[in-house]
Amino acid sequence: MKTEDHYINRSGWLRAAVLGANDGILSTTSLAIGIAAASTTRDPIVLAAVAGLVAGALSMATGEYVSVSSQSDVETADLKREKEELATMPDSELQELTEIYITRGLTPELSKEVALQLTAHNALQAHARDELGINDITKAKPLQAASASAAAFIVGGLLPLLVSLFAPIKQMIYYQYGFSIVFLAISGAMAAAAGGSHTLKAVIRICVWGSFAMGASALVGYLFDVKGI
Repeated sequence: MKTEDHYINRSGWLRAAVLGANDGILSTTSLAIGIAAASTTRDPIVLAAVAGLVAGALSMATGEYVSVSSQSDVETADLKREKEELATMPDSELQELTEIYITRGLTPELSKEVALQLTAHNALQAHARDELGINDITKAKPLQAASASAAAFIVGGLLPLLVSLFAPIKQMIYYQYGFSIVFLAISGAMAAAAGGSHTLKAVIRICVWGSFAMGASALVGYLFDVKGI
C-alpha cells in the first residue's frame, strides 16, 4: 500500500531550507544595501555580497548542525534511559504505556491489549513514539538540516549578488530592494506550497519583515556615509 505524502513529512528539511533561502536573500541584500548607501563604487558592494554569501552559508550550516545535533543528543539520551527502564522494570513500563492509551480515549482493556502487542513487536519503538514523541518524521537529522540550510542560503544569496553585479550603481539600493522583495515573495510562495500553508499570508509576512531589515541596513549605511572619504 502506498504511503500518503503528508506535508509533515517535509518538516525536517523544509524548515531549514526556508530559513536558509530567506536568510540568504535578506542578509546578502541587506549587506549590499548598507554598503551601497555608503559608497559610489561597485567593488565594495560586490565584495560585501560575496563575503556575506560565503560566511552566511557556512554559518547557517554550522548553526543548524550544532543545533539539531543537540536535539539528537537529547533524543539519544532519552532512548538510552528508556531502554534501560524496559530491561529493569518492564511491568512498570507496560503500565505506563497502557495509561498513555487510556488518556487517548481507548478503554482500559483495549489499552492493555494494544500495549502488550506493541511491546511484543518493538517495545522501545512504542515508547519512543508514544511516550517520548520521537519518530522517523520528527527525529533530528543534523546533516540533512545543515545541508538543506547551506544550499538554500547559497541559492538565496546568489540572487542579490547578481543584482550587485549588473544593476546600475546609482540606483543600486532601489534595485536591490525591488528584486529582493520579488525573490522573497517567490520564496515565501514556494515554502507555503511545499508546506501546505496559506500563500498570501506567508508572502506578506516575509516581505514586511524583509523590508524592515533592509530599511535598517540602508539607514546604517547612510549614517556611516563614506562617499566623501
